[in-house]
Amino acid sequence: MSTKLPTEEDILRPINTLTKKYFILYGIASLALLAFLVGWAYQLQKGLIVTGLGDWGSGGGSTWGLYIGAFIWWVGVAHGGIILSAAVRLLGMDRYMPIARLAEMTTIGGLSAAGFYILVHMGRPDRMVTSVLGHYHITVNNSPLVWDVTVITAYFVLSATYLGLTLRYDVSRLRDDLPDRFEPIYKLMTIGYTEEEDEVIDRMVWWLAAAVIIMAPLLLHGGVIPWLFALLPAMPAWSGGIQGPMFLAIALMSAISGVTIISYSFRRAYDWEHIITDDIFRGLLLWLGFFTLLFLWFQLQSVLNGVFMGPLASQHAAEAKMAHPAYQVAMTMIFGTLVYIFLQGIRPSLFSKKRALLASGIILTGTLTEKVLFVVEGFMDPVFNIYAATPGSYFPSLIEWMSLAGTAGLVALLFLNLSKLVPVVELHAVEHMRGEHGHDEDDEHATEPEVKA
Repeated sequence: MSTKLPTEEDILRPINTLTKKYFILYGIASLALLAFLVGWAYQLQKGLIVTGLGDWGSGGGSTWGLYIGAFIWWVGVAHGGIILSAAVRLLGMDRYMPIARLAEMTTIGGLSAAGFYILVHMGRPDRMVTSVLGHYHITVNNSPLVWDVTVITAYFVLSATYLGLTLRYDVSRLRDDLPDRFEPIYKLMTIGYTEEEDEVIDRMVWWLAAAVIIMAPLLLHGGVIPWLFALLPAMPAWSGGIQGPMFLAIALMSAISGVTIISYSFRRAYDWEHIITDDIFRGLLLWLGFFTLLFLWFQLQSVLNGVFMGPLASQHAAEAKMAHPAYQVAMTMIFGTLVYIFLQGIRPSLFSKKRALLASGIILTGTLTEKVLFVVEGFMDPVFNIYAATPGSYFPSLIEWMSLAGTAGLVALLFLNLSKLVPVVELHAVEHMRGEHGHDEDDEHATEPEVKA
């Protein structure tokens, strides 16, 4: 085990270095986003008919599909990311301080991708102005879509404020080592800053973290998003109070998996073995196992209540879901990952960072598959299935698959750009790790432990 301690130079390395791999990754992410923008332009020209979506009934089968399934998935990634970061600050989980900001950036990226999906699925982006914003005082009381727009906007502002406040400390102290070309941005970020405000900002961030934890079961993936489905009476596949807890479990699974992959990427690219340690990956994997276990338990509750409950519509929807190959594959992938996490907990020698990376990728794939199927199957099995004789069908079109690649490219570009602008690991984390080893006596700006506790 290396005893090397992190320094300011370490966390500035992404900002001050450019490599060939960085440009290759930037090019791939840009091409993925560009490809989707071209596909979206074609959709705007021809209409949503160019997708796999169709009229609800014998002529189509599902008016919601991968667009809405991926929207839910990205919201989950975003929501779980801010919960992870908030838990680090609120619950004193100092072990995960080096990845707290990565989790915050994951939230910004996930919400951006989710908001983009709303625009894409509306068919015409101008409807956001003419139908949503222009009549907000009416639609906010009646439209689930507007609830989504409202809570996503609220969470984006909350998360951006949360991230911006923590960056003021870092930028003010590392300003001499930051690139001069971004000086106007740094001035804007630290406008009016004085060292006396550090304690106030710490308390503000603590309260923001508390608000995130409190609001988690009520908004976004714990409330509004599952309510959008569970409160539609004609869709038995979506009904039931279990949807809120299940959505929240998926959010945390997806976020932990995403943060694991991003953390591994930064660790490998910038030699951060002494910052993002193996211990962090072990802890993330155990938390992933815990929320995966909860998710599978919620799935079991949902399926059993559907199969053995009285209404035939609920039974039919549950049986159709269980019989679908995509659902069986997704659940097998997720259960297999849980088995691995359990086994490596018993036998630590089974743990490796690459296996943790693989487990995270499997979980992300499984949760995305489950969410898309959840959306589609809800339309396929309504209470009054008058089209049962000639059912429609759905499979994502090329443009829809391109949207998934494009939003992934969008999130990747956000990380690639932010990593050249600001430290993606907090200065507080470096100071804390040095302090644990008794090496922070020369740091005149060390944070006050009673505030962070």
